[in-house]
Amino acid sequence: MNRGNLIFVSSLVLIAGLSRLLPHPPNFTALGAMALFGGAALSNKFLRILMPLAALFVSDLVLNNTVYGSHEGFQLFYPGAVWTYLAFTLIAIVAPMIIKKINVGSVLKGSLATSLIFFIVSNFGAWSTGVLYPLTAEGLNTAYVAAIPFFGNTLVGDLLCSAVLFGGYYLVEMKFQKLVKA
Repeated sequence: MNRGNLIFVSSLVLIAGLSRLLPHPPNFTALGAMALFGGAALSNKFLRILMPLAALFVSDLVLNNTVYGSHEGFQLFYPGAVWTYLAFTLIAIVAPMIIKKINVGSVLKGSLATSLIFFIVSNFGAWSTGVLYPLTAEGLNTAYVAAIPFFGNTLVGDLLCSAVLFGGYYLVEMKFQKLVKA
């Protein structure tokens, strides 16, 4: 990956992360698509995980200390953040396995996998605290059932934002190749 491509992909990842600061319905964000795109588009194994997590962290810092502002002062991480970061790390890791080549089918599969990974990991995390649900099989089932209404927004957000990120990247890449040949 050349320097210009790295800067372009990194910029798209950061913009996707910061888009979370705009008003949006619950769970309708570009974060899953951001992790999928970063994981698939960045060739460096370290950066494909680090860039999406860095963008998530920056948006978390802003949200945690302004919008959700804690009365306890500056907040680096929110309770349960480990589960969110784990989900996005897993998405970035599996992204290059699912999206070997950018096309509609692979981006669709990747988006669906992204939504499922986030749903499974984040809701397992919500259950594992023992605060909202009892630490039983029934409690785990209840946690997943309670999260179903939010899954639709996660899925639509991942599909739409993946289409924008991958589609935009593809179009710029095609245009850039034409400019290089000219």
